Amino acid sequence: MSAKKQNLGSDLTKVDAHEIHPTEYDELPELTQADLDRGVWKIAGNEVSPAEGKTAFRSAMKKQKINITLDPDVLAWYRVQAGGRGYQTLINATLREAMTQRTMEETLRKVIREELQH
Repeated sequence: MSAKKQNLGSDLTKVDAHEIHPTEYDELPELTQADLDRGVWKIAGNEVSPAEGKTAFRSAMKKQKINITLDPDVLAWYRVQAGGRGYQTLINATLREAMTQRTMEETLRKVIREELQH
């Protein structure tokens, strides 16, 4: 891209502020079992057998034990929400949701910006 900023003729602030709603996914096709069956397992770009792929996936998805310091009120809130047991699972789910939401929004913004440039 040149040193000059390209005027896209759009309001990227408005695009960034847009919240995505589930109804906006209606035009996406459903994934079928046939679609999944056409897939291949790859590790580091190399095709591997389904057994090797599944083993690597399970290994990568194992939970790790960590020590974390949380404010007492945060911990108490999660314990109440979970009814005592399962509060760590609830904390994990909250972190995963935040991580996924951020990634999805960043990806969508990138795609929209690319489309606006064309």
